[in-house]
Amino acid sequence: MTAKERAAQLVQVLPEVYPGAHCELDFKTPLQLLVATILSAQSTDKRVNMVTPALFSKYRTAADFANTPQETLEKEIHSTGFFRSKAKSLRGMAAALVERHGGKVPETLDELVELPGVGRKTANVVLGNAFGKDEGVVVDTHVARLSERLRLTKQTEPEKIEADLMKLVPRQHWTMWSHWLIWHGRRRCFARKPDCHQCEILRLCPSGKVFIRKGEARPNPPPQERVASA
Repeated sequence: MTAKERAAQLVQVLPEVYPGAHCELDFKTPLQLLVATILSAQSTDKRVNMVTPALFSKYRTAADFANTPQETLEKEIHSTGFFRSKAKSLRGMAAALVERHGGKVPETLDELVELPGVGRKTANVVLGNAFGKDEGVVVDTHVARLSERLRLTKQTEPEKIEADLMKLVPRQHWTMWSHWLIWHGRRRCFARKPDCHQCEILRLCPSGKVFIRKGEARPNPPPQERVASA
């Protein structure tokens, strides 16, 4: 089976395995998602979701973020890690939104990546989930790991992995593809001891049987880690 054929089958199977897959960062507006995504770097969605309710209640516009003192914002996002650089990015990003876009989050990749603290990955998250635009594939640690295990890429750099995936996965699935792989990575295909024995896509995974044969797969995962039935 070629990588193209494997990707085509995965596009059919993964929606059935994870029909409720979605962005696990809580947000109501494009600005909130942009802020949450910046905060999620080197952190977890769960941790970010613990911080953002109070943050979004206090800061409702880009100007609110831009005008708050650096030290104040640092204290409010401290638990997400790298709080100094993240606070600087949030304030710079917000100031740029006010100055260049009237306080609104732009809807193009080129405009988004010009904002302080916003790279291609963050821009793809916002475009795909806040605006419904499939401009690229979000490559986080889960997507990178699973793409290699599924033999869809030999690359190790996120942008090169993304380029390979964009050739294999139909454009209309780019946003959801990331969600499917992230959900599978969090619930089944763990970095250490993947649950290959109960994996729903084992037949499509060249690495699965290797893990099982070498005894590197987890035979009996804790109940809380098993995928809930739809």
